[in-house]
Amino acid sequence: MQRRRTRNSGLAAVSRIVYCLVIFWFAVLSDPVYAQQAYMTGQTIAPAYEGWEQNSDGSYTLVFGYMNRNWDEEINVPSGPGNSIEPGGPDQGQPTRFYPRRNRFTFRIQVPADFGEKELVWTLTTNGKTEYAYASLKRDYFIDDLVVQANYGAGGAAATTPELAGNEAPTLSIEGATELRANVSDPITLVAVSTDDGKPRARSMLASSPSRPGRITTDTATGHRFSWFVYRGSGEVGFDPPQTKVWEDTRDNGNSPWSPGWKTPDVPEDGRWVTDVTFNEPGRYVLRAIAHDGGLATTRDVTVTVTR
Repeated sequence: MQRRRTRNSGLAAVSRIVYCLVIFWFAVLSDPVYAQQAYMTGQTIAPAYEGWEQNSDGSYTLVFGYMNRNWDEEINVPSGPGNSIEPGGPDQGQPTRFYPRRNRFTFRIQVPADFGEKELVWTLTTNGKTEYAYASLKRDYFIDDLVVQANYGAGGAAATTPELAGNEAPTLSIEGATELRANVSDPITLVAVSTDDGKPRARSMLASSPSRPGRITTDTATGHRFSWFVYRGSGEVGFDPPQTKVWEDTRDNGNSPWSPGWKTPDVPEDGRWVTDVTFNEPGRYVLRAIAHDGGLATTRDVTVTVTR
């Protein structure tokens, strides 16, 4: 059966004109006041090709994200026929746990300088429907740091600010081993160390107001922040202290940097985030640490094999 190609509502477009249209429509479609779009569970996930980055050695990086159409449902899809990237897959480092709503710039795949007109295809099947994201080096898919920051919403309602031009992503490292073993219900302690250049300056999300019109661009709080989340693994994982959401929950008080009323927390004095993690089921988990400043992010992974 021939696959029908779809563009996923222009998620990957990065030209300035198309970009404005994309962020407008995603703001509209992701706003819970639109009751017909506010599905809690049962909906599908659209994989998204965000665009390509040029590397200094002549190679390229293909960048992917996704849109989970649910507001509450996390979906697990192991790598394989239902979650594959070809050619060269099925497993090329894509997530297997999918959080609600829009998750941008989730993973990257490096391809050689002679990639040319080739194409990688991410196939994802959720709730009975298969969708595709097609990654190529077409000119319109080029992205850079300014495009990434604008898509995250670091520029606020104006979609840009002079600070973004000089911004650098936070540094991030994990203390100790990154391949660990744990027992069910026995906590392990993870320590992440992160610093930032102070750009953009910390800006909290204003509380929502019935008198203020809805957003027409993506908007996020800015300032140095950090979270752990489950990148792979189907069991329940507890974090202490609780972690800020890494997905775009735009509902009031949603514990997300995209939530009205969210304030950027204070950074630990020594730059060390200490977190206890507990697993309720055995299995192999990939926990991802993300240090974010609202515009750019750095990630590191820890793999934990959990037994009874």
